[in-house]
Order: sequence, then structure tokens, then C-alpha cells
Amino acid sequence: MSRDQFVHELESAADQIADTSRADLQVVLRRAALLLRNVGGLSLDPRTDEVLSGLAAEMGKAKLDLVDTIIAEWLVANAYLPVPHQLDEESTVDGNA
Repeated sequence: MSRDQFVHELESAADQIADTSRADLQVVLRRAALLLRNVGGLSLDPRTDEVLSGLAAEMGKAKLDLVDTIIAEWLVANAYLPVPHQLDEESTVDGNA
């Protein structure tokens, strides 16, 4: 069940709370709690999500950590964030400028 379908089901149960059985409410509320516990903050296209999950597993990282790394590196590469390890005057470098 997709997140949107679940949200619709939750809203429907809230609208018909007097007609909803206790057991059905328990199921819906437990699913809501589980969804909130596992929320990553991003809703991704299923193909993108699948690729990220596979890549995270291959790299031994959590998917959210991988997404954070990808976004941070993109922001640095496109000059939205400063380079994290800038050289100071005392740093040694190899090569010529």
C-alpha cells in the first residue's frame, strides 16, 4: 500500500470514526505509528528509491545517509555550500598551481 493510499484510508477512518470498529482503528493506528517511526522524510519515485536502496546496501550505508551524502556533495560541487576542507596557508600540497 502506498503512502498516499494509506493517508486516504486514515482520513476516511477519521471521517467515519463512529462507524469504524475498534479492531479496524487499531490496525490503522498501528500502521500510522509504524509509518511515522520509519519515515525518512523523503517521498521518492519507486525506481529512484529502488536504486538508492540497492546502492546503500552495496555500500553498507543507511539509505538516508547515502541521500545526505549525495545531496551534500552536489551542493558543494555546484557552489551552494563551501568546500568542507579548505586549505590554509600552512597546508602542504602536491603538484603545481
